Amino acid sequence: MSLPKDLRYTEEHEWVKLEDSKVRIGITEFAQSELGDIVFVELPQEGDEIEADEPFGSVESVKTVSELYAPISGKVIQVNEELEDSPEFVNESPFEKAWMIVVEPANLSDVDELMTAEQYEQLINEED
Repeated sequence: MSLPKDLRYTEEHEWVKLEDSKVRIGITEFAQSELGDIVFVELPQEGDEIEADEPFGSVESVKTVSELYAPISGKVIQVNEELEDSPEFVNESPFEKAWMIVVEPANLSDVDELMTAEQYEQLINEED
């Protein structure tokens, strides 16, 4: 399973990539493998405010619907529109094509509070 070292992770299986003063957010390879085939992705609009630990959207698979939880608070400045027509990107490329939103964080240092790849790997090993 792929766990890029330059990303931060949450207990709810989202990843966060710091890009200058903004962050890109998606779900992990582990999360998509647990969900199965993704058939629909619901995301917020550009300009929406998201709140840390609160739902900001959902992914629907053939098995279930799962909430997406915001890893940090901030303003959505970009949404991956391609996921509307191609939700399968979440299964095929969770770290590249299937990023979900880009956020201007309310507090950039919140990213440092998230798990490292090593900590996240430990978490998913405990869940298996």
